[in-house]
This record gives sequence, C-alpha cells and structure tokens, in this order.
Amino acid sequence: MAGIVFENVKKRFGTTDVIKGVSMEIKSGEFIVFVGPSGCGKSTLLRLIAGLEEITDGILKIDGKIVNDIPPAARGLAMVFQSYALYPHMSAYENMAFGLKQTGFDKSRIDDSVREAARVLRIEELLDRKPKEMSGGQRQRVAIGRAIVRKPSVFLFDEPLSNLDASLRVKMRIEIANLHKQLATTMIYVTHDQSEAMTLADRIVVLRAGLMEQMGAPMELYHHPANRFVAGFIGSPQMNFLPGVVQDKNLHGVDVRLDGGDIVHAKVSGANAREGDKVELGIRPEHIRLSNDKPGIAGQVDFVEQLGDSQFAYITLPGGQNITVRVETGIKVSVGGAVQVEFPDGDCHVFMQDGGASFPRLDSANIHDKPVLGVINAATGSNA
Repeated sequence: MAGIVFENVKKRFGTTDVIKGVSMEIKSGEFIVFVGPSGCGKSTLLRLIAGLEEITDGILKIDGKIVNDIPPAARGLAMVFQSYALYPHMSAYENMAFGLKQTGFDKSRIDDSVREAARVLRIEELLDRKPKEMSGGQRQRVAIGRAIVRKPSVFLFDEPLSNLDASLRVKMRIEIANLHKQLATTMIYVTHDQSEAMTLADRIVVLRAGLMEQMGAPMELYHHPANRFVAGFIGSPQMNFLPGVVQDKNLHGVDVRLDGGDIVHAKVSGANAREGDKVELGIRPEHIRLSNDKPGIAGQVDFVEQLGDSQFAYITLPGGQNITVRVETGIKVSVGGAVQVEFPDGDCHVFMQDGGASFPRLDSANIHDKPVLGVINAATGSNA
C-alpha cells in the first residue's frame, strides 16, 4: 500500500492548462474516486500518477518519495483501462501471466500469482478461454487480474466499466468494492458516473476545468456541497435550483424570497449574507414534500415519470421555475393538477449566484424555535 500526495500539481499541453494546480493527500489503503464532467482533467490526473504524462509544475509523491522523474514501470502501480486491451490470441491465463514473464519471474511464481488472482476474481474456469470466448464482464475481470498479479502498491482504474451494460456495471461495482476489501490496497478510480462514485468511494474528488472543487466522503458531498457545481453534480436527479434574494437573516438561518414572491426559510448561516443579495435556493427532489391540504408554494404538475417504486413529478412554480419532486407511489399526482409544495428548511441549501459558494448549513440540534417546514405563504406572510 502507498499514500499519494499532490503539491500544486499542474499540467499544460502547449498553451492549454489542463490541470491548474491540484493539492491533496490520498491515504494509504483508501478508495478514491475522481469524478467530474468530460474534459475536467480526471483522466489526465490519473495519467500523471501513472507517469504516462509528465508533470508541468508541482510535486507528486508516492509512498513519501517524489516521483516526478521516475518512469512508469518503476512506480509500483498497475492500471486498468476503459478498453480491456487483452491480447486476442492469448488465453486468459496467458494474458494475466504476460507481464510477469516479461519481468523474468519463474514459472512456479507466475502460476501461483495467476491462479491466486483468478481465485480472488472467481474466474478460474475462464483461464483457458481466449477473449472472443468471454463476455464483456469476464474480459474486464481478466484485465483486472492482469493488474492484480503484479501486486502493485496502487491500483489505477480509468473508467473501467463504461463499456458494460447497465446491469453488468452494477455487478462489477460490487466486485471492485469487494476486491478493495480483500486486497486493502490504495485504489484510484476515474468515472463520469456520480452513482459509481457514491457507491465505491471512501472519498470523492470532484473536478471541474482542471481544478478540485471539493474532496470528501460521499455523504459529506451530498449533505454539505461546497458550491453549486458540486451540489448539482452529486445526486440523481440533480438538485433543484431556484433564483431569489436574501429577505432576512438571523441566528436561525436565512429567508430567501423566490422570484414568484414566496419566502423560504433555510437553516444555513447568513454570517456573510446581506439583505438583497442574489442567491439560489437548492433542494433535492427527494426532500420536497407535496400537499393538497396544507398551505405552501402553489405549483402545477407538467409531467409525471413512473419508476415503479417511486415517481418523479415535474412541476412549475408561480415564478415560472421548474422543479423535480420525488413522490412515493402511494401519492396520486396528475398532469395539469394543482399541488402545494413544501420545502423542509433543514434540507435547503443556499448558494451565492456569483460564484455559487454554499452558505454553511446550521446544526439542527442547536435550533429549537423554527418550524420544520420553512415555507412562508406569499399571500398571508404566515408560516406554512
């Protein structure tokens, strides 16, 4: 196992800055996931660790040693790519053994390593098959096995499941998670799929345009996003964002007046807020409540998406904003129907419109005299 430290690492291709200064520490034995939209620099960052790209500036340490000028083969890493890259004329056994043969290992040691990796991955019966005789998931297991036999200090995964269908991806996530538990080796995994990131990671690194937006445990990013970008990227469907202005602030939170005139209370710190500041209120689809008999924010249902165990209602609010609400199947919602929307104040986020920085959420245990539901009726001015 090995820890990895980035100290203001930068990468430039010609005049284009791809990695603009990343500093972070990955602990030995951690499962870290780099996630972000296409072009954010996550695969480039992985290739810098592997030594497949040269660092333009900054320092990269692996197991306490500066590796900027150390060639890939001497870094003690193993990489699994998006494409399986198996030799088609070789059996699974031969593909897994090939790297060890090139290194000069003796036959008995190679055989022990290959069969142990096959046992861990449960592919013993595939060892005599060639790639064309295997499914996509089986070929990916062989590619992972080829990495395991090298006994690396760090595993690097570059979107290894993107070529698999949805159901097989779920199965392979479980396989990779179990593999990490068995090997207890540092793993760094690149994906554009935030569901994979939430499922696999000890900590997630969210990247955008060559910069690290936030690093933390999956539920930390879910409940306490550092900014609007992270809030919108983590979670599916995406968090709802409603433009508004700061109406008031106190020790209990911030009141936000939405474009439609309704005021929503959010349990967030308004220490740096001023009345009239332009902000965005954020709330996840699963946290919004619908009610036909309680006063709240009036809305109209535009479309209902049925998912079996739940449904998503797409609703337009008085100010013209569109929101997505996750609704239990037992609650009836009809297209064209009127509903009342309630925003629990403990689930609301507030972001500055210019820059999107998040207002820190308050500890609900320290708040006693605010109602759970923070919607204030626009017509009466009373708490819903």
